[in-house]
Amino acid sequence: MQNRKPNFIVKLFFTIFLCSQAIVSQADTDQLILADSLFDKRSYKEAMTVYQENYAEGIYSPAMLLKMAFIAEGTNDNENAALYLGKYYDLNPNPQIITKIKALTEQPSLEGYEVSDGARFFLFLTENSELIVLILAGLLLVSLILVLVNVLRSKKSPVYWPSLLLIVLLFLANNFLEQSNYGLITNSPTLILSDPTGAGELVQRVEPGHRVKIKGTKDIWYEVEWKESRAFIKKSNVTRL
Repeated sequence: MQNRKPNFIVKLFFTIFLCSQAIVSQADTDQLILADSLFDKRSYKEAMTVYQENYAEGIYSPAMLLKMAFIAEGTNDNENAALYLGKYYDLNPNPQIITKIKALTEQPSLEGYEVSDGARFFLFLTENSELIVLILAGLLLVSLILVLVNVLRSKKSPVYWPSLLLIVLLFLANNFLEQSNYGLITNSPTLILSDPTGAGELVQRVEPGHRVKIKGTKDIWYEVEWKESRAFIKKSNVTRL
């Protein structure tokens, strides 16, 4: 019977560990190196093609987004330049980016770029979610080994609560450390309404460049947070970041 307990605990650990791992897309390093090389040689069109292929697959870095914004602005594609900078802002919020987006969109003021200290801390956690999950998995392994040692050496009931706590933390880190969904208003003009219908009360009429937090969808509408209130915008007027 003593042999079965250790085997069960080991199997339990590996099951939990495998279930806790997120599937993470890995960039084609050779492609990105090639794109950076093309960018350095000012072959911007060719570099942009490679960057856009990776961006479409959800593979990007802050440096890559800045290069894409630079190329887009150089071709007078200010809409996409603002879009890439908006995505960059999600990863690295700073006032210089807001100033640049204002210049690209010719907007004196923009909504949706305020970031609180709590939001910055959550952003830090989401950016390091893989490391956090790895650390928690390692601590869980140590915890289970200690339980195993206690089972083999002592007749007393082992203490399971640290392992259970780590399992809960792993679950939370793996399922809830995700960045909020944001979108950039890209059409002119865009109507922000109180209800998901053309007959809804007009909340505000805005120009491109504003950033909105997307809270849900309903038919052709996005439910968004606008000035700390619930509102709706047609999906065709928003590009998701």
